[in-house]
Amino acid sequence: MTPLRRLATGWLLCLALAAPAFSQAVPPAPPATSAAPGRPWASLSPAQRRLLHAFRGRWARLPPARQRALAHRSAWWLRLPPARRALIRRRWQNFQRLPPAERRRIRAAYRAFRRLPPARRRALRQQWRRMTPLQRRAALGRFRAPPRMRR
Repeated sequence: MTPLRRLATGWLLCLALAAPAFSQAVPPAPPATSAAPGRPWASLSPAQRRLLHAFRGRWARLPPARQRALAHRSAWWLRLPPARRALIRRRWQNFQRLPPAERRRIRAAYRAFRRLPPARRRALRQQWRRMTPLQRRAALGRFRAPPRMRR
């Protein structure tokens, strides 16, 4: 397995294994209704405004549901310990360095994992946690894409 493919597969598994942590750490945003008012820019904390500075000029034009989602996720990000933020940034940068086809493959696999029933996802995570490093490497080898055909 090439180092790039190993990295991509590891990233996919990290996303799959981290999904419950993200969903548990942040309660779901309230459902959006068309009558729900937007969130004023001034109601955000100074740290949230710094984090969301790219949206400042168009904040008032964003749909209220988008404003609530951005405010909610920015608050979650700011609550994370610095080491966790650094890890997420590093993994995101690694993901962005992958070729577009590999990123599409990872996203498709992640969407397929998320479509599994919750009980099946939990079972797969538990199975992964019980594996030794050697077993994990072998499992990663089974999930790699078939070799490309040469012309």
